[in-house]
Amino acid sequence: QVQLVESGGGSVQAGGSLRLSCAASGYTYSSGCMGWFRQAPGKEREGVVGIYTGGSSTYYADSVKGRFTISQDNAKNTLYLQMNSLKPEDTAMYYCAARHNWCSDGIWFYPARFSYWGQGTQVTVSS
Repeated sequence: QVQLVESGGGSVQAGGSLRLSCAASGYTYSSGCMGWFRQAPGKEREGVVGIYTGGSSTYYADSVKGRFTISQDNAKNTLYLQMNSLKPEDTAMYYCAARHNWCSDGIWFYPARFSYWGQGTQVTVSS
């Protein structure tokens, strides 16, 4: 059974930084992809960043390029999201997600195609 547990959310001022963690159990990095989605009140869930099998390539939404960095520690089965230069529009619930099937950049527009989800961690950025 796959379990994803996020941590690291919080409240920061604009320009600040946060690092989110996603501890995965029961999930192997040998196939598919993992990443982070976010959902603000009244908005649809959107894919933010992702990493593909073996960490060979990554995906970043245009809105976070140059500010967010995804990484993974295979030994700890943990996915990280380093968020720098945070903006008020980054305020949302952030979810870790994973799937075992084939992934491409387009998959991040279809959250329903991800089989596994964490409970979410809130990020609030004040101006």
